[in-house]
Amino acid sequence: MYDVIIIGAGVTGCSIARELSRYKLKTLVLEKGEDVCTGTSKANSAIVHAGYDAVPGTLKTKLNRRGNEMMGGVTDDLDVPFSRIGSFVVCLKNDDPKKLQALYDRGVANGIKGLEIITDINRLHEMEPNLSDDVVSALYAPTAGIICPFLLTIAMAENAYTNGVEFRFDEEVSSIAKENGSYAVTTGAGVYHTRTVVNAAGVYADAIHNMVSAKKLHITARKGEYCLLDHTAGGHVKHTIFVLPNEFGKGILVSPTIHGNLLLGPTAVDVDDKEATNTTGAGLTEVNTKCFRGVKNIPTREVITSFAGLRAHEDGDDFIIGEPEDAAGFFDAAGIESPGLTSAPAIGEMLAGEIAAKLRAEKNENFNGKRRGILDPKKLTLEERNELIRKNPAYGTIICRCESVTEGEIIDAITRPLGAKSLDGVKRRVRAGMGRCQGGFCSPRVMDLLKKYRNVPMTDITKSGGKSQIVFGYSKKSEEV
Repeated sequence: MYDVIIIGAGVTGCSIARELSRYKLKTLVLEKGEDVCTGTSKANSAIVHAGYDAVPGTLKTKLNRRGNEMMGGVTDDLDVPFSRIGSFVVCLKNDDPKKLQALYDRGVANGIKGLEIITDINRLHEMEPNLSDDVVSALYAPTAGIICPFLLTIAMAENAYTNGVEFRFDEEVSSIAKENGSYAVTTGAGVYHTRTVVNAAGVYADAIHNMVSAKKLHITARKGEYCLLDHTAGGHVKHTIFVLPNEFGKGILVSPTIHGNLLLGPTAVDVDDKEATNTTGAGLTEVNTKCFRGVKNIPTREVITSFAGLRAHEDGDDFIIGEPEDAAGFFDAAGIESPGLTSAPAIGEMLAGEIAAKLRAEKNENFNGKRRGILDPKKLTLEERNELIRKNPAYGTIICRCESVTEGEIIDAITRPLGAKSLDGVKRRVRAGMGRCQGGFCSPRVMDLLKKYRNVPMTDITKSGGKSQIVFGYSKKSEEV
């Protein structure tokens, strides 16, 4: 019997797991994917929102503000890169400046600090030289930032795991049944019994909720398509640039990434298929056309990849958090779309507190909230790097040339707690395969390391779990090499 079962190992589920590990509770995370961060959390804008956009009084507003406040401390504790670069919402010549003022007023009502409307064009172009010539003013939010959603989710999961939380992958929940004050959760591997359930299932959170409650939820998968540009374009803007919302929505943002690339997107199209993470010609054309509304001279020829993510849009347009009236002990974390990444630390704090109070849980005096990330030799001095290589020659062998990722980093990514099991798992942890050649050079060598350090045959190595095998057999009858 578990005290808590969390369904979903995205950033929300992993944040809740980490916060619950502060208590003496037997907690299990069930994830249908082969790793943490394989759903919505792996494909988003990687933005820490300031919080001026959400409607005052909503959970989105409350948790966005609190999550933003918490992010610096959380990322310091978990050794995750994060930078408060600030954001602009730009107003163009034909836009209504009253809408910019309304956005500012909403931000003030939401308690967001440091907001400022800048109308001095010279100052704007000093701060952001590549703003479009059509920009006449902008809302500046200095508390906005950029982060790596992969590393944040992985770090939260690792820290939860080292504090006693169990994780099981490739286990999709097929049913949940109420039992005399507890729940039976069924997956393909069997039945788990638990006192409480947390529903952090992303775009499938409505299906999980509807298994236990008569008050049904409905979540729409909202697809967003992106283009990622090479490091050579990473300095084109210094802040995250939004365009003032109009009849077409917020539009395409332009932002540097925490790893030094440039990100364009997303589109916003509702889709019926909750697995539809394919990009489309129309979507990418829209991205490459509309990105120039707020920023000029974007070197779109430097695009190295495109991708799409799905946001979990609930019909009520707010987060659904807490117990339904007719399902005591079942806690929703549903409808977690933007600003979900920003809000994740606060959602974890909120729900863990509610669950611990319900279960009368004691504090875990052995909880350690610190986690050390994978060593990046590029951040060392030449002397420190030489000493590292002397002690461990694997750090002197470059596997991914585009991102200068060493064999030592990849071995660490595979062998650490909740280590990588696939090419994408390695990529999300150390960026091998994330560069200009998109894994064309390094993938075979990464596969060799996965085979060796996971002690599995090459035919078991996948790109992203499931049926995404790369090697299906051997052309000659000989021992595997």
